[in-house]
Amino acid sequence: MRRSAFLPNIKQVMIVLVALFATSQVMAQTALGQWKTIDDETGEVKSIVTIQEEDGVITGKVLQIMDEAKRQEVCKKCDGSRKNQPIEGMTIIWNMKDKDGQYEDGKILDPENGKVYSANMKVLDDGKKLEVRGFIGFALIGRSQVWEKVEG
Repeated sequence: MRRSAFLPNIKQVMIVLVALFATSQVMAQTALGQWKTIDDETGEVKSIVTIQEEDGVITGKVLQIMDEAKRQEVCKKCDGSRKNQPIEGMTIIWNMKDKDGQYEDGKILDPENGKVYSANMKVLDDGKKLEVRGFIGFALIGRSQVWEKVEG
């Protein structure tokens, strides 16, 4: 019996399915989106940060501070144009570059002390978590936080 030229064979179907699965896995493991920042000491959610890409550069902005009493706080210890500006709405990650799923060569601001650090990021747990590492000089000497993806 002759097969129709329009019916795909099982090998072609499998190739398409594998390609779709691989694409979905790569897309699920992006740093882009909204993330809950977690307080190192209490384990409480401190804020929501939106990470976006524009012209190949990754930035992160504080979308919302969870503690209503702190929503109006300004960055008293920041330098330059960020000094005395509201933390909610402030860009705290900039110049980050996606290098094959590793996010490198960026800067991150700690609004609590006003200091700017070099930064790297790495997506973990199938895109559900984001390790954000700030450091001075070498990445080995620094501090990491794990942020959680905002679902929905």
